Amino acid sequence: MDQWRQGERRLQASELARARVLERLVDAIVDELRRRLGGRFAAAELAQLYGRGTDWCLQLVMGLAPNDPWAWDSTVVVDAAFGRYLRAAADYAGGRRIAAAD
Repeated sequence: MDQWRQGERRLQASELARARVLERLVDAIVDELRRRLGGRFAAAELAQLYGRGTDWCLQLVMGLAPNDPWAWDSTVVVDAAFGRYLRAAADYAGGRRIAAAD
């Protein structure tokens, strides 16, 4: 989660013109995460998806911004997208995992 938060901070720190491109790419990755994980998901499922590799994310952003190789930085677009999508996890509570009810 810390790595994903750092990605979000890098995104926020980018200059306005570049931020627009980066936001568009992050939104595209978030849309794909939604398709891959479906409606309700746990933070662990998101982490597992990340652990299996994010090459698909880079392929996506390269296709969407072929003339902007500076925007293909996975420590920004991929990590920011995963960090943003984490907030939709069923067991996410602002950085703390919600324990399952007994």
